[in-house]
Amino acid sequence: MAKKKATGGPIAKATAKAAKKAKATAKVERKEKKKVGKSRDEDAEDGDDLEQILENLRHEWEAKHKVTEELVEGPPSRRANATMIADPSGQYLWCVGGEFFSEDDKAYFYNDTFRYNPEKDEWKKYVSPTAPGPRSAHAGVASPAGGGKLFIFGGEFSSPNQRNFFHYRDFWVFDLTTHSWENIDTKVKPSARSGHRMATWKHYIFLYGGFYDPGFTTKYLSDLWYFDTQEYKWTEVQFRPTASRPSARSGFSFLPHPDGVLLHGGYCKEYVKGQRPVGVMLEDTWLLKVSIPTPDPDKPEPSTKKGAKAAEEVLDIKWQRLKRPSTAYAPALRSGCTMALWAARNQGIMFGGVSDEDVNEETMRSVFWNDLHALHLERNRWNSMPLKRVKGGKKGKKAAAQQNKKAVIQEEVVPVAAGQRAASVCGDSPGYNAMLAVLRNTLYMHFEQGAHEYTLDDFYSIVLDKMDMYTCLRESEVLIPEEEDDASSGEDDDDDEDEDEDDEDEDEYTHYDDDGESTLVGGSTRASSPTNTVFDEADEEEAIKPMEVLDEEDDPIESVVTAMKGTLISSQNIEQSAEESISTPVPGETLAMFYHRGRDYWSQKASAGGDSRGKQAKRDGFQKAKERWQDYLPVLREVERVMAEAGLDKDEMRQAAKSAGQEPQVQSRHRR
Repeated sequence: MAKKKATGGPIAKATAKAAKKAKATAKVERKEKKKVGKSRDEDAEDGDDLEQILENLRHEWEAKHKVTEELVEGPPSRRANATMIADPSGQYLWCVGGEFFSEDDKAYFYNDTFRYNPEKDEWKKYVSPTAPGPRSAHAGVASPAGGGKLFIFGGEFSSPNQRNFFHYRDFWVFDLTTHSWENIDTKVKPSARSGHRMATWKHYIFLYGGFYDPGFTTKYLSDLWYFDTQEYKWTEVQFRPTASRPSARSGFSFLPHPDGVLLHGGYCKEYVKGQRPVGVMLEDTWLLKVSIPTPDPDKPEPSTKKGAKAAEEVLDIKWQRLKRPSTAYAPALRSGCTMALWAARNQGIMFGGVSDEDVNEETMRSVFWNDLHALHLERNRWNSMPLKRVKGGKKGKKAAAQQNKKAVIQEEVVPVAAGQRAASVCGDSPGYNAMLAVLRNTLYMHFEQGAHEYTLDDFYSIVLDKMDMYTCLRESEVLIPEEEDDASSGEDDDDDEDEDEDDEDEDEYTHYDDDGESTLVGGSTRASSPTNTVFDEADEEEAIKPMEVLDEEDDPIESVVTAMKGTLISSQNIEQSAEESISTPVPGETLAMFYHRGRDYWSQKASAGGDSRGKQAKRDGFQKAKERWQDYLPVLREVERVMAEAGLDKDEMRQAAKSAGQEPQVQSRHRR
């Protein structure tokens, strides 16, 4: 039977083919539509996630930068070597950091930020999570740029017993409008240091000098840097070897000058092999002349990036020593005093200080000052600034009667007797390292050191263009213990004559600085010296305060971490033996470095059991070193993190850690 032939011909085939194609197209469209819909859903979901992420980041940033403002009762607690900076607006004073040495020979460091309002006589404290670490002997300046900013660099920190010590290398800026801190991290920056100074010129911040103490010696610095507040970068100034410039020093005055920056005085130590270091007080004055070169329009522009970089704005800088006639008036040679700028008169104001004289190899004679001097910056001329006495007559009497109860007229120096409040009158307390700042025409002074290394908290002001009275804004609450009256007399004072003499004379005390140099810090007030207090060493042995024996159970590195976190350690630290030193890893040290440093010790430790010999003893010794290193690893990482935030590199970390465990030494405060 024959098959039935399909009908329709080519037309039917074309129709079927078109229908099939249309069906395939519709299928593709459905897939694309489904795909687009799915993509939209995913985008919507991603949008929700992105918004949530941004919201979380915002909350994290706010929590990280949240600033707490607190109204406090009075000036900061007793402290030394903080920075007191005048606000660029001329309305406030700012106080940052500082240190306090307690009566039990413990050192405590601060990182708090205070603001003083003279009009309201009120202090406020600002706390921010992103703030510089606790420090002292740092340098700070103010700039009016961007609504006002404070800049601080460097400083030092130690554990309470001063066995763990290091210098900062970080650079921070404080915004005076938001009251928040920010760390300025640059690749190129000055080395770690303390006792340096900074000053502003136009939009540049100049930094000079200071010292670096790794624990076994003190290196004084003479390098000069400047920071561009517009470009946010540091530049070190290079001088020719034959160029005239100041010697290395710290604790000097560094003030803005119309032609640059003026440097005066300072302190350093001379090291001679085979002899004890000798402290040197400096009184030379230098002008750092700075100018911005005028570009030459005829000079063709550089064609390469390297040439363009070299052609960038470079300051013309040179040092010029300022001479003073031998017959011109000048304050007595001294250290431990830094001038504050009185911008209205273009003068530097200096208060107090200490003059040291070596009587012999074991005795030093010290004079502590309480006088006020002004240096005219452009003329390089000194003027004494004594108080003016109230004039007689009805008007004078009426003015004297209307003086504020806080005001104190300084007429003569009165010895501070035992049990009496130290510095109850501004002129009564010769001292050094006082913190000074000038707002408009008023000088503010926050006292630091008394004659017996007392950290004081007096706060005074004086109107410089009147010079009629010191105004006591806060009276010191420090009491000098009565039992210290005859700490160094070494004699029996039973009869009345000796007691009378003791009432007239202050006692003498001696402490030893970081190089074993004896420095006298107490003594008797001489009636023949109305503006200073003279101290002379009598009995060295009775005056030396013995160092305390430390508990061997505490861990030195753990104490560094605890102290760096701002915790005040009341427990005593460890006095490391040679074995403990070689078996304890230090920050910045890898496992290989730690083992290599004490490989003989670990091999002996492994062979002590009697089973290990030769190469096996080395392998077992390495395993013991590894276990010891891993036990310390969490602590080491925390220490390294804190030190890295301070700007220290690995070598500086290891150097700072190596100084741990050495005998604590009373360091000279002159150089700060």
